[in-house]
Amino acid sequence: LDDRNALQRFGLSSFLVYFVSRLRLVSSFWLLVSHRPPKTRNSTLETDTLFIEHAHPRLRLDEAALRHLVRCVLAAEDRPLAYLGIILADHETVLALNRTYLAHDYLTDVLSFPLGDGDDAVDGEVYVDLDTAAEQHEAYAVSFEEEARRYVIHGLLHLLGYDDATDAGRQTMRRLEDRFLAECS
Repeated sequence: LDDRNALQRFGLSSFLVYFVSRLRLVSSFWLLVSHRPPKTRNSTLETDTLFIEHAHPRLRLDEAALRHLVRCVLAAEDRPLAYLGIILADHETVLALNRTYLAHDYLTDVLSFPLGDGDDAVDGEVYVDLDTAAEQHEAYAVSFEEEARRYVIHGLLHLLGYDDATDAGRQTMRRLEDRFLAECS
């Protein structure tokens, strides 16, 4: 089946499972296909299902700081965690996902994919482009780590239901990003 036929035949949710299973065969990193991913050489899994995958070939972020950041944001928003995968990736990976799932042929700093059924618990994945953070942080006079943490927060806010499709939505998300960078870092 080609991807278009699979989408028409199976519907969006089944297509995503189908496509992710295909990506697992050809990609250089592990993609989630279940809510209990195996522990891999470059990742850790905790009992509260906060999963961090270091998929970038050379850039890294401090896992303990990311875990603290995520927990702080979720506590401030009073939302439970079902599953959150944070995949720290490169341009190539994020661009491929942006093209495939959103039909956008351009780089972006972060992508969020909700996986749950819309209940209150956060259930999804955030793909962070560490190359973009490395390229952009100096323009904003912040460290690489702070820029990348902003992307994590931004992606998490999307999973929490915030949207940046309007000016008001962008302003709200930016205020929350600034707040959580100050309070949770």
